Amino acid sequence: MSSFRYGVSLYSYTDDFGTVMTLADAFDHVADTGSTGIEILGETSVPLYPEPPSAWIDDWFAKLERYKLEPTNFACWVDTRIQIDRNMSVEEGAAQIAQDLCLAHKLGFRFIRPKFGVIDHDLTPDPIWEGSVERNLDLANQLDLVILPEIHSPTPIRHPVTDAYVKFIERTGTKNFGLMIDTGIFQDRPIDHWGGGITDEIKKGAMSFLNGINTPVEHLEDVIQYVPFIQAKFHCIDENLHDHQIPWERIVPMLKKLGYTGYLSSEYEGKRDPWVAIEQVRRQHALIRKLEEEYDAANTETANA
Repeated sequence: MSSFRYGVSLYSYTDDFGTVMTLADAFDHVADTGSTGIEILGETSVPLYPEPPSAWIDDWFAKLERYKLEPTNFACWVDTRIQIDRNMSVEEGAAQIAQDLCLAHKLGFRFIRPKFGVIDHDLTPDPIWEGSVERNLDLANQLDLVILPEIHSPTPIRHPVTDAYVKFIERTGTKNFGLMIDTGIFQDRPIDHWGGGITDEIKKGAMSFLNGINTPVEHLEDVIQYVPFIQAKFHCIDENLHDHQIPWERIVPMLKKLGYTGYLSSEYEGKRDPWVAIEQVRRQHALIRKLEEEYDAANTETANA
C-alpha cells in the first residue's frame, strides 16, 4: 500500500535557527525524524540570497548527501507592495518568480511557493499573480519545477481564491502550477500557544482565524488532483500524541482514501521557546505515522476478510 512521504520545513525551527541551531543542526534534526525531505525559506535560509556563495552551495549538496535528504519546497515571496508609493507590476512579479525558479533549480528543489502580497483579509492575492505566473510556465517546465500557491487560513478550499487557481490550471493546461494545502485550514479548536502567546485581542477581528476555520476535510476531494505537496501545519502536540488544534484523526484517513502519496512537510507554528520545536516536530511525525499505520492495517485486514 502506498504511503505518504515525510519532510520538515525549516520554518518549524524559526527562533532556534541562527541562535541555538546551525544549518547542520537543522539537517540532523530533520533526518532524526525519519524524514526524506527538507523545505526551506529562501530569504531566511540562503545566505546572500538570491546569489549564495559557491562554497555554501557545495556544502548544501554535501549535507543533502550526508543526511539522505532531498529538497522539496522552496518558499519565496513576491512582495507586491515593496515600494510604498506603488504596487509591483506584472513584469516585476514575473522577474521575481523567475529569479526564485532559477535558484530553486540550482539547489535541487521540486516546488516553489511564491507568497504574493494580498488585497484583503481572505488572503486574495494581488491581481498580478496570474500574469506573473503565466509568464513563467515555460521556464518552470524547462526547470522541472511546479509553482504552488498556498491555500492558507483564513482561506478555505471552497473559496474564490482557490477557484481562481483551479480555473488557471484548467485554462492553461499546465502541469507546472498546482495547489499547496496548509493543514491549518482544518484547525477546529482555538490556539492556546503561538509565538509569544495569544491574547483575546489577537483572536478578534482580522486575526479571528486563529480560533480555527474548520474546513471540512471532505473538501479535499474537490482539489486533491491539483495538490502534489502539503504543509503539515500544527501548533501543539502533547506527550500523549494528542494534537490540540489539528484533527489528524480525520485528515490522515481522508488523504489515504483519496490516494495522496506526496509529502507531508511539518510546519510547526507554536511556542518558540528554545528547542521546543525539535520535540514538537518529532511528536507530529510519530502521530501521523501511527495514524497511517493504523489506517493501512485496518484496510489490509478488511481486504483479507
